[in-house]
Amino acid sequence: MPLVIITADEGRTIEQKRGLVKDITKAVCENFNVKPEAVSVYIREGKKENRGKAGKLAIDQ
Repeated sequence: MPLVIITADEGRTIEQKRGLVKDITKAVCENFNVKPEAVSVYIREGKKENRGKAGKLAIDQ
């Protein structure tokens, strides 16, 4: 049972998330030869203030 975890900054619409889950599910089914019912997609959203890169918070870049 494939599980795909997406980590992204918050701010996407429900429609964007629906499209992403649909497209990821289709790709996993085609490449792993499984049925859609076997695929789980988890979208984990976070705030830019909780992520940093190169010594700076994402909100400061």
